[in-house]
Amino acid sequence: MKIAFFDTKPYDVRYFEEYGKKMGIEYKFFETKLCEDTVELAQGYDGVCVFVNDTVNAAVIDRLCEFGAQVIALRCAGFNNVDVKHAFGKIHVLRVPAYSPYAVAEHAMALLLTSIRRIHKAYIRSRDYNFSLSGLTGFDLHGKTVGVIGTGRIGRVFIDICRGFGMKVLAYDKYPASIEGVEYVELDRLFSESDIISLHCPLTDDTYHIIDAESLERCRRGVVIINTSRGALVDAEALLGAIKSRKVGAACLDVYEEESDLFFEDKSGHIMDDEVLARLISMPNVIVTSHQAFLTEEALENIAQTTTSNIAGFFEMKQCPNELCWRGSSAEDCRDGKCF
Repeated sequence: MKIAFFDTKPYDVRYFEEYGKKMGIEYKFFETKLCEDTVELAQGYDGVCVFVNDTVNAAVIDRLCEFGAQVIALRCAGFNNVDVKHAFGKIHVLRVPAYSPYAVAEHAMALLLTSIRRIHKAYIRSRDYNFSLSGLTGFDLHGKTVGVIGTGRIGRVFIDICRGFGMKVLAYDKYPASIEGVEYVELDRLFSESDIISLHCPLTDDTYHIIDAESLERCRRGVVIINTSRGALVDAEALLGAIKSRKVGAACLDVYEEESDLFFEDKSGHIMDDEVLARLISMPNVIVTSHQAFLTEEALENIAQTTTSNIAGFFEMKQCPNELCWRGSSAEDCRDGKCF
């Protein structure tokens, strides 16, 4: 089995080579992202392995099918960059539904603590031997209300962490789970009562810009927004406006709507063309990390193991429990392991 591996980073290679050898899969690593201009590199391969910023649209899918590729293996949980509807019946789409919910949830809490306790500012000061505490006053998390949008695996781990800090949890999910001590509410109430809002939902038509000018207007003054899920959940321009008007007290962003040509790359020697992102980064109450939340040793190994197992299982048995299927109006995990 030969798989063309796109958008390769140094930390990907170790585990994918290791599990590839164990399961009889030969990966060819390409640094470039998959798109209409680079899809020709996949010619002669049985499938492709892609990440969050690869473009797998209808044109790319059709070209892969012409090459005889049978699988698109996502090494992530989200799939908004893949036209799953167009792929259905043509090429199988596999994903990693869970690699380490702890990695992402812990990063969300790390961003929150860093922001509200001004740890990043204190670190910079102390490096210059400036030990003044002026301007570093934060606030306790204990007793605060956190609104969690999305209570899947990552959302539930984040809730557990918040409850450990003594926080009250309000939750919203289209498909509520039974979680002891957690109150599910409508979005209006979550926005109006939460001191902190953390996003842990997938990007769908329903959740696109779930944080926009209207929802921010309904929030408490000084609310903290955390997004470690998908960039387009937040209208970045609306967020910037709310920060400037002091409606939003802080923003912790690991993802950004227009990140595909920026994140995972070293742009330190370039002029930032994206004015919204440049202005967000310049704000003293905004922390931006570049889609880093998943990046732990445990998660990297789990991603490689599951992705490779998905591919090997598909070619051996022609089915995979982690296949994505188009179910009339949306994509869902396969119910029987074989969709077509």
